[in-house]
Amino acid sequence: MASPATAGVPGTPADPRPRGRKSVTGTRKSVAVLFLLPALVLLGALVVYPIGYSLIRSFYNANGDGFAGFDNYKAIFTDDGIRTALKNNIIWVVFAPTISTSLGLVFAVLTERIRWGTAFKLVVFMPMAISMLAAGIIFRLVYDQDPDKGVANAVWVGIHDTFAQSSAFPNAHPGRDSPLKPYQGGFITTATVRTGQTVALPLVGVAPDQMPGGAKSAVAAKPDPAKITGTTWQDFTRGKGVGRLGVPDPSELGYDGMRIEAVKNGKVVASTKAAADGTFTLPAAADGAQLRLPASNFKQPYNGVDWLGPTLVTPAIIGSYVWMWAGFAMVLIAAGLAGVPRELLEAARVDGATEWQVFRKVTVPLLAPVLAVVTVTLMINVLKVFDLVYIIAPGSSQDDANVLALELYRKGFSEGQPGIASAIAVFLLLLVIPVMWFNVRRLRREERR
Repeated sequence: MASPATAGVPGTPADPRPRGRKSVTGTRKSVAVLFLLPALVLLGALVVYPIGYSLIRSFYNANGDGFAGFDNYKAIFTDDGIRTALKNNIIWVVFAPTISTSLGLVFAVLTERIRWGTAFKLVVFMPMAISMLAAGIIFRLVYDQDPDKGVANAVWVGIHDTFAQSSAFPNAHPGRDSPLKPYQGGFITTATVRTGQTVALPLVGVAPDQMPGGAKSAVAAKPDPAKITGTTWQDFTRGKGVGRLGVPDPSELGYDGMRIEAVKNGKVVASTKAAADGTFTLPAAADGAQLRLPASNFKQPYNGVDWLGPTLVTPAIIGSYVWMWAGFAMVLIAAGLAGVPRELLEAARVDGATEWQVFRKVTVPLLAPVLAVVTVTLMINVLKVFDLVYIIAPGSSQDDANVLALELYRKGFSEGQPGIASAIAVFLLLLVIPVMWFNVRRLRREERR
């Protein structure tokens, strides 16, 4: 810097003061603003303007030509559809982030000690590469009611049938001139039977491909003077005029495994099961009884759980969300776990702590900041969930699975109520802002550390 004595002397360097203000990087403010201008214009057009327009529009009626005041906001708490959506959003916020974060924590901790942990993490994280639309289509098929199509019900029905075998004759019923009549969900003979008598119990209604695998050609039972014998079979032969009603024909199959009970005065005095050829034998105790084919022979096959019914549709959709986002939580938590000092874990083990105690009292507290960030991020995400609910929930259950984002779409585009839709959008923004503020505040606190 030139001294007062040399100021103005020729050859003395001029005062090197900047002509304009500069940023900390040395770039002039005007140049920085010029480069930021396109981004600011896009931000204003895509974020600021829609928010402002939605806020203004939320105070007008459906036609947009009349001021409605706070009526649209009152509808959020009085309309049954919106109240259901709000209730479901609370369920989503409570359970979806908690379950996803918990599974991510478990996966991150367990995969740290196995050789193929990287491969496992890749498989768990892979659903993140699938769009919500594709995931919705996948799980719409997974939750299909038909066990032949839906994976969930195929597994559930398989487990159920392992412990409770379904009937092979759900559609069987008496034909013409049958000695049977309906009784307590099954069928019973109209007359009593006597020892030495041969009883014919013909039925129809079972498709040939649904008959038991061990069924054989039906034969007429041989009489036994001391017992009651009979035959129960599929009394139907393909072809017009082929076969005789009430008489077993060689092409007709016996009802293998059909249960027959002898009933006297409302009590079962004897019971048996038909052989592969449909024949059965009852002891002399059945003399004077009526023969009953109980309802257990004709119960419909177990068809699984109605995953997309009114009761389970929301938990089912949350399950699909967890499938997608547990991998996201796992990756972030695994990154946090990599920064945990191993000395602390080893010191706890040396002091005699079990692995569960190390996990609960050392690992989880050290990961608390990461767990909080993951949970809050997922909470913000589930407040905006739309795709999965719209695609997975069938039309009959969509009202029961409704969420605020879906109700916003329905009010704005299906029901022609843009004012209420705008009010829901503003309400959603107000719900997200505190959670976002908490997340940003926590991240800044972590950076200062």
